[in-house]
Amino acid sequence: MRAAFIDSTVALLDEDPRTALVLADISASQFAEAGRRHPDRVLNVGIREQLMIGVAGGLALTGLRPIVHTYATFLVDRTYEQIKLDLDHQGVGAVLVSIGASYDGSAEGRTHQSPGDVALIDSLGDGWTVRVPGHPDEVAPLLRHAAPSDDPVYLRLSEQRNAEAYPDADRLRVLRQGGTNAPLVVAVGPTLDAVLPATEAMDVTVAYTHTPRPFDTAGLRALAGTEVVLVEPYLAGTSSAVVSRALADVPHRLLALGVGQTDLRRYGGPADHTRWHGLDAAGLRLSISAFLGSAGR
Repeated sequence: MRAAFIDSTVALLDEDPRTALVLADISASQFAEAGRRHPDRVLNVGIREQLMIGVAGGLALTGLRPIVHTYATFLVDRTYEQIKLDLDHQGVGAVLVSIGASYDGSAEGRTHQSPGDVALIDSLGDGWTVRVPGHPDEVAPLLRHAAPSDDPVYLRLSEQRNAEAYPDADRLRVLRQGGTNAPLVVAVGPTLDAVLPATEAMDVTVAYTHTPRPFDTAGLRALAGTEVVLVEPYLAGTSSAVVSRALADVPHRLLALGVGQTDLRRYGGPADHTRWHGLDAAGLRLSISAFLGSAGR
């Protein structure tokens, strides 16, 4: 996904004189040649992430479209106040593009983990679009869709990926249809490839999206049975309020699965953390089976 983002951004810099890129050292070497061609629109502020957002806000005020890039924990967690003030409060947008996801950088310790980034973006209000691609081939279309606008967009990249791309899955896309009133399992981004085997032989409808904000509430209402299972690659329950509001007039039960709130205080690799948080196929099957079993299914 990172390579797809770099290639697409370089192309946008060459094609569109409104596109700018602001870095804080991360990926600077990969953009070095683009920086030589466009020195006024490729800016590396060094390890000063708060300044990176401030510069992006200033560029947006001049009419440019800034793309801002670093690890999720440095892009969102560390710079939250600047996003709130220098972008939101000024009424300007940018395309924030992160790598590292919840725990891709888990070998570096807690400093490189950001399971709460989407929840932080949610606290800014309803104006943000959040894209969580599940495959590298979804990255370029999502970035190119964001580039011409002036809206605030968060594009969350990960080393984890699904086997197949669904670039058009901004709405809930049904990949497995259950029976009448079957429970609905929603897989966000790179969780899909664990959800599919986890629900094998279950009478459930499985739907996929790479766009949790704005959430496809119309699709949710059309597909939801009595039980809804939400599987997200960031903090568990991040989209629970959205789902509950959308189904406020419909009797339903919701199981929200994702990264747990407890700091595990462990290193390990991404696969280890996926397993520890119960987000691998075996862990998801246990959780979903227990939830549906409690309803007598």
